[in-house]
Amino acid sequence: MCGICGIAFSDGSKPDPERLRQANALLAHRGPDDEGYFEEGPAALAMRRLAIIDLAGGRQPISWENGAYWVVLNGEIYNFQELRSELEARGRRFRTRSDTETLVALYAEYGEACLQKLRGMFAFAIWDVGRRRLFLARDRVGKKPLLYAEGPHYLAFASELRSIFALADVPRDLDEEALDLYLSLQYIPSPKTIYRKIRKLEPGCYLVYDNGRVAITRYWDLPLGRPPATRDPREAMALIREKLAESVRLRLISDVPLGAFLSGGIDSSVVVALMSELSSKPVKTFSIGFEEEAFSELPFARAVAERYGCEHTEFIVKPQMAEILPRLAWHYGEPYADASALPSYYVSRETRRHVTVALNGDGGDENFAGYVRYFAMNLTRYFDLLPPPARRALSEAAGMLPEADAPYGFFWRLKRFLRSTLSSDLPSRHLRMVCYFPEDDKTSLYDPGFLSRLGKARGSALGYLEAAFDRARGEDFVNRLLYADFRTYLPECLMVKMDIASMANSLEARSPLLDHEFIDLVYRLPGRWKLRGLKGHKWIFKEAFKDKLPPMVYRRGKMGFGIPLGPWFRGPLKGYWQDHVLSPEALGRGYFRAEALRKLWAEHQEGRRDHGYRLWSLLMLELWHRHA
Repeated sequence: MCGICGIAFSDGSKPDPERLRQANALLAHRGPDDEGYFEEGPAALAMRRLAIIDLAGGRQPISWENGAYWVVLNGEIYNFQELRSELEARGRRFRTRSDTETLVALYAEYGEACLQKLRGMFAFAIWDVGRRRLFLARDRVGKKPLLYAEGPHYLAFASELRSIFALADVPRDLDEEALDLYLSLQYIPSPKTIYRKIRKLEPGCYLVYDNGRVAITRYWDLPLGRPPATRDPREAMALIREKLAESVRLRLISDVPLGAFLSGGIDSSVVVALMSELSSKPVKTFSIGFEEEAFSELPFARAVAERYGCEHTEFIVKPQMAEILPRLAWHYGEPYADASALPSYYVSRETRRHVTVALNGDGGDENFAGYVRYFAMNLTRYFDLLPPPARRALSEAAGMLPEADAPYGFFWRLKRFLRSTLSSDLPSRHLRMVCYFPEDDKTSLYDPGFLSRLGKARGSALGYLEAAFDRARGEDFVNRLLYADFRTYLPECLMVKMDIASMANSLEARSPLLDHEFIDLVYRLPGRWKLRGLKGHKWIFKEAFKDKLPPMVYRRGKMGFGIPLGPWFRGPLKGYWQDHVLSPEALGRGYFRAEALRKLWAEHQEGRRDHGYRLWSLLMLELWHRHA
């Protein structure tokens, strides 16, 4: 696991070694164990290393064929041993035991087609010395980040935004459409960043910079239009168990201490169960909780840890710990508003005190329809049978419901659900389910001058979601919902959160449920096996692993990894929010009308509405301005 950066010129210029070292130093938290550099002609590569495999021999950059190719890799290639054996059978000889050397050898053998053979999480760069060609690639699901900036005669890339600015004189003009997307979605989706001139390479894509030209190609997508993996649910359960056990086994390969995040949910509990069966020693597990019981899953995590004899560690997040927020804003590098970034940071920090690698349960909800909104979206189809006047009446009635305890309160969820039924198409309903600030709320919040500057860029969140839903138009209803999340929310929000939270603490996080072979299998199962009946979230997954789960975990419903923002902003964080978001400095940025912000604040303080998650997004925007 590493942080990587580099630059290549097309006009004969040579990289500045000092700027390369400055850019690399900004990635030290991603790789505290080592650093490495390659500089030759018009190109330079650099990396910071968190040593996981082949501690002595895996130093980067690594070359192949007497320096014909040079590589820097962020991530892990889990099937590198199998690939190495394949290459050795073809006469290739290796100097190290590292997956990085296997990767560059594979590229020398197969070119871009090497990506089809890789099983892992990765972002990497390969400089082809003879062809003066830079090859960048990112893993299928977007577990590892890769950003780039194209200048008049150069391409600069890095794992994080600030390293791009260190490498080259990239303008810092803000992308106002990206800010509008952020307020809707809580994140800024690829290929955009908050800066106009810096882009994210999208998951499942590679980029070639050759003779001053950039070409981007998608090499992977979910298996749309493919026949079912099986038509027998019992056979499907057996396949799920077999493939996930294999995925966990591959992710136990490590030369450093290893453990697991254990939330107490179905996904991480199954991962820990499989780890326990595959490990000769007790699994080290780590859980995070809150003093507010409605938000804490510790009893469920404890039950799993006790069943499998884990070495279990628990940690309580308290509102005073929000003092870490400026540091979080610095690490994310652009506005990011998923509030679970806070507990994710702390569980990563505590885990890193004991191990260097941690497995997690990320991806279970997207594979098996685990979110409550999947059930709600399915239910909206029955509301379509009602006449329009009845639907309008229900929506008006929703406006009278109390709006408290976001995002888990019953009335809060019911209100959002009823309002979504007014939309006539699936992407619009989905947006109403997930958005922080609907379009009409943003209109009342924005300063007129900012509205004018946005112009036609307003409302682009809907177009972003429509593109994902359109690509899966031929899939069944549930799998179409899952596809949209695999192309939007999962890579752009959840993977960003886990990457930043873990790497800020020099911890490698591995996700067995996001192994691409496992994903391909599960997506080719009927949606009705994933979402079944009134309480059938993850039905086939839970049935496949029923014997491995404590009864209280098997029977429990979905609980998100949220934090009690509503009460925190009425209590210990009240002054903190006011001092930042209502400060003259913040109001002078020209985004929002002061009276609209104060109205939002008053509604929350008086308990008329729960704006906790909106207030959080506004706070994180301001903290980004001050600290990033």
